[in-house]
Amino acid sequence: MNKCLNGLVVVDMTRVLAGPLAGQMLGDMGAEVIKIERPVNGDDSRMFGPPFLKDENGQDTSQSPMYLSANRNKKSITLDFSVPAGKELLLKIIAQADVLIENYKVDDLQRYGLDYASLRTSFPRLIYCSITGYGQTGPYRKRPGYDSVFQAESGIMSVTGHPDGQAGGGPMKVGPSIADIITGLYASNAITAALYRRDQNQGSGEYIDISLLESMVCGLGHFATQYLVTGTAPKRMGSQGNGGVPAQVFDCTDGAVMMTAGNQGQYISFCKAIHREDLISNEKFTTNTLRVKNRVELSTILSLELQSWKSQDLIEALHRFNVPAGRINSLPEVFLDPHIQQRQIVQEVQHPAYGAIKLVKNPINFTQSQAEPDRAPPMLGEHTEEILKRFLNIDASQMQELRANQII
Repeated sequence: MNKCLNGLVVVDMTRVLAGPLAGQMLGDMGAEVIKIERPVNGDDSRMFGPPFLKDENGQDTSQSPMYLSANRNKKSITLDFSVPAGKELLLKIIAQADVLIENYKVDDLQRYGLDYASLRTSFPRLIYCSITGYGQTGPYRKRPGYDSVFQAESGIMSVTGHPDGQAGGGPMKVGPSIADIITGLYASNAITAALYRRDQNQGSGEYIDISLLESMVCGLGHFATQYLVTGTAPKRMGSQGNGGVPAQVFDCTDGAVMMTAGNQGQYISFCKAIHREDLISNEKFTTNTLRVKNRVELSTILSLELQSWKSQDLIEALHRFNVPAGRINSLPEVFLDPHIQQRQIVQEVQHPAYGAIKLVKNPINFTQSQAEPDRAPPMLGEHTEEILKRFLNIDASQMQELRANQII
C-alpha cells in the first residue's frame, strides 16, 4: 500500500494506551511497528476488561477493547529483555530501527542499558521517545499515574462539569482516557518532526521527553490562555459554550439539541429560525458581550421557548438558517448516522483468530497516500518467528532453544 512512512521501522516498547496510540499512528502511516511484549502476559491492556472481544462461540477472548483500539497495524513479538540473551536480540532489532518508543517508569530501562544515554552512541540515528506520567525531570518525575489523575492535576476536571449549586454540580472527568489520547498524538507528531530533522537536515537522532501531565495542561488550550492573560480561571459551564452565546443544550419534547451561535450573524439567524426576532433588538442581547453578561436570562428565555419543539424540527430549522446544531447522539446513533457511514470511519479487518472485527479508522484522509487499518491488532507474540527470522536470521533450532529458555 502507498503510505507516507513505508520503510520506517519502529520498536514499540509501550503498554496500555498513550504509547501504543503513538505507535499505532505511525503504523497507520505505513511504518513497520514491532511491538515488544513480555512473554506469557504481554501488554497489560490486553486484559483490561470486561468487556472482551467474543470468539465464534460467544466466549470471552483475551482481547480487550482498549488493547484493540491502540494496536492495529503492528507486529507482536514476545521477548524477555531482562536477561542478557533477550537483551542481545532486542539490541539487534534496535540496530535496524529508526524509532524506539517506550513508556517505562523514569530510569527503569537504565537497569538494562536500554535507556537513551546507553543507546545513543551505538545508534546515533535513533529517534528515542520516552512517554511518562510527569516527565524525566521535576519533583514528580518518579510518581506513578493514570489518565484520571492527570485530568485532575492538569485542571481539566476543574473546568469540566456543571457549576457548583446545580444538580450534579462539581468537577467531572472526561469520559474517554483523554490524557492518553492527547499524549499519543503529541508523541507521534514529535517523532515525525524528529525524523524530518534527522533525514533532511542534521542526520542525527533525537531524544523526546513527553509527559501526560504536560500534554493535558496543553490540552486546556484557550482555557489556559484565558487564565494566564486575565488571572481569572474559567468556570465550569456544563454544556454551555465559552465563546459565542447562545451555545448550549436545549431540551425539546423528544430529546436534546446542541447548538452554537458563534458570531453575530449566527445569533440573528438563530432568532429568525425560532421566530423570536424580538431577541435581536433586545437591548440586553444586541452584542455577544451583552449576551455573555446576561447569559442566564437569555438561556432561561430560550429554554422555555424551545421546550415545546421537536428536536428534529429544531435542527432542521437551524440548519435552514446555517446555524450549527446537532443531536446528542448515543454511540449506536453515531455509527448509524448516514454521514459517518458514507465517510467509512468504521472499517473491518481480519483478525488472525476471530475473523472480521470492526475498528474506527484513522480520521486522516490523504489524496496521494493511505492511513487505514489494514492489519488487525496482533495476538500476543504472533510475529515473533517472522521478525526474528527476517531481522536476525534466526533458524528453527535457535528459535526452539529461545522458547525452551523462555526468552521468547
